[in-house]
Amino acid sequence: IQTDAAINPGNSGGALVDTLGNLVGINALIYSRTGGSQGIGFAIPASLARKVMEQIIETGSVTRGWFGVEVGNITPELAESLGLAGTRGAIVGGVERGSPAERGGIRPGDVIVAVGEQATPELAAALKVIADVPPGKTVPVRVLRKNRELALTVTVGRRKPREADEE
Repeated sequence: IQTDAAINPGNSGGALVDTLGNLVGINALIYSRTGGSQGIGFAIPASLARKVMEQIIETGSVTRGWFGVEVGNITPELAESLGLAGTRGAIVGGVERGSPAERGGIRPGDVIVAVGEQATPELAAALKVIADVPPGKTVPVRVLRKNRELALTVTVGRRKPREADEE
């Protein structure tokens, strides 16, 4: 969530509330040219913070679903150059070797338009839906390939920790 509320050093983790006192988000960071409190503030949506909290309480860690794809938004120019009928979905720019996406038949150039029962009209929606699927679960995935809609199946994986995370 983008906010214009000042987030001073030490404020991250504080509540972002609306005018009625309802929790909207958790202040996370500020982008500031000077390093002070003037800038663009960002908060984690309360619904996401709640999911993370519940998962940590239940399992001791946070696990997000992973396909092993590099995806991007489809701009009108990209859609035109690729001969796509519109800009819906997230275009696959790369597929990691041995990943759930590769095993499920997703290829570079495919456009992911739905995961499970959720439409993915753009990049952010696709990433959120994929991350929300528990690792090990098999989900139907609809992709556009050369303007033809295909039904694929992907068994969602768990992202391997980066080397820096293992230290």
